[in-house]
Order: sequence, then C-alpha cells, then structure tokens
Amino acid sequence: MWMQIVGKVKLELTPRLNDWWNVTFTVGPRGLTTSTIPFARGAFEVDFDFIDHQLTINASGGNSRRMQLVARPVADFFQEFMRHLEALDIHVNINTRPVEVDSPIRFEDDRVHAAYDRVYVHRWWRILLSISGLMERYRSPFVGKTSPVHFFWGSFDLATSRYSGRPAPRRQWPSRWMAIAAEYEYSLAGFWPGNLRLPEPAFVAYTYPEPPGCRQASVQPDAAYFHPELGEFILPYESVRVATDPDRMVLEFYRGAYEVGAALGGWDRAGLERSDSAPADVRG
Repeated sequence: MWMQIVGKVKLELTPRLNDWWNVTFTVGPRGLTTSTIPFARGAFEVDFDFIDHQLTINASGGNSRRMQLVARPVADFFQEFMRHLEALDIHVNINTRPVEVDSPIRFEDDRVHAAYDRVYVHRWWRILLSISGLMERYRSPFVGKTSPVHFFWGSFDLATSRYSGRPAPRRQWPSRWMAIAAEYEYSLAGFWPGNLRLPEPAFVAYTYPEPPGCRQASVQPDAAYFHPELGEFILPYESVRVATDPDRMVLEFYRGAYEVGAALGGWDRAGLERSDSAPADVRG
C-alpha cells in the first residue's frame, strides 16, 4: 500500500507513456526508486531504501525529506508522506483507492494493514535485484521495441516486454487502463509474488494476444508449466531457488516461452532478433 501511494503520485504528475511505463519503479542498488518525477517548479524522486529501511524524497531545489520504514498503519504513512510533499512545495491530489487488490480500503482509512518485516522486505528486494539483472540479459538479443525492466506497484510484479510491432486486435476490457496496456502485441517475461490463484512466487511468461496452440506447447525446464486460469507459463520460484544453475534455468524459461509465442503468433523473428553471441559495434 505504501508503494501504491507513492506510485499514484507518480501517475498524477508524469506524462503518460505507452503501456503505462511512466508509472513504474526501477530496481536500484539499495531498493526501489520512482526515478525523476516532474512537478510545477522542478523535479523530484522518491527512493525506498531497503538496506537502511527509509524513504527519501529528493527535490531539484536541493531540499529533501526522509521517513523511517517501520510497522505502522497505511493511514499514518499516507498522512506523513503527503505532508512531506507539501513541505517541499509539491502539491498533488491522488485517487486514494488502491488498485488491483481485493477488498480495497482507502489509504486515509486503512488501519488494517500495518505490518513491516525488515528481514523479508530486504530478502524480497535482493530477489528483485538478481532477477532484474537476468531480465537485462534476456532483453539484449532483441532489436525490436522492448520495455525497460520495471516494477509495477499495482500487481507487484517485475517485468519486461518484447513487442512484435503490430497492433493487437481490439477487444472489450473491464477498464480503460487495461485496454491501453493491450494496444500492441507483446511477449512478457516477469516475476510475481503470486495471489490466491497462484499462492507462491513464480517466474511468469506469456504472449498477448495468446496464439492458438500456446496452451498445448511445452517449455523448458521440466518444472515449467502452463497455468490455464492465468493464461501464462509458470516456473515456480522454489524450483529455481534449489537449482544447480538458477540463472540458466530462468533464462531458458524466458527464452523458451518467448519462442513458443513468437513462432505460433507469426512474429518476424528474423527482423526482431539477433544472436546472443553477436558483438555490438561500438566504433565511432
């Protein structure tokens, strides 16, 4: 919920980019950051530090504000964070209703959620840090349009997407934001902590729109499978955690799931890909 509060501030103040790239956070060497957010008189960024467990707001005018990350109700965090923004002359109104969660409680009223476990927060960030590096390697041989490796604070997943360059077929969606995120064909590689439908953390991959035959296809490693309800290939985190070569396992999964979707979807792979071993020409 804390990340949703900060994320909604970024949503209000940044110009929209395709597929909502403007609202995401980036994994950094100490935690997660919003990166630069413009506002009327300059710019600022918000950093979640999961080593010292504090939140810092740095503004372009040279001033900064700091909050300790400790167990406390969402309502208290919300009130203090907004006061710090006001003190930095950053004025913004956000929709205080959380998104992509069951039984949402408005931030100012939420005294139900009040936990913060420093040990597990740190471990979770270390996992994201390792996976973000693998995703950067996975992005490398694709010369078509790709997203940055970024963290979506609504669904709480780390992801990167490859795009075919073709518009996706139009269809009806429950909300406008979902429709905007599905305007073009893409293949996603991600990591997700799970929910009631998948009650475990997992690496995920899928192609949108789902090509015919995708559900009958298989990908490596052997622990991977297609989840029919989610419509995604799944590789359980636990299988990776105990693997002899976890990095290789994850990359094999991402590449295999992409190849299945791209082949069945008729992507122009010759024009979108290059060999992993092809050296980049960095000469002037």
